[in-house]
Amino acid sequence: MSRPIINADECQACGICVDTCPQGVLEIEGDVVAVVDEDSCIGCGECLEECPMGAIEEIEED
Repeated sequence: MSRPIINADECQACGICVDTCPQGVLEIEGDVVAVVDEDSCIGCGECLEECPMGAIEEIEED
């Protein structure tokens, strides 16, 4: 299973990934997007694909 990691230096908190996530895993916190519900993430990668800044990576977890 993979989960998203947000690069705070690249994130512009535009909210596109937040709106794209089908599970509601992401939220804007201050001036950056945060992963607020890792357990609900299904690893679909939609947030990664839609981020215009390339600020999201996915890491594999066991």
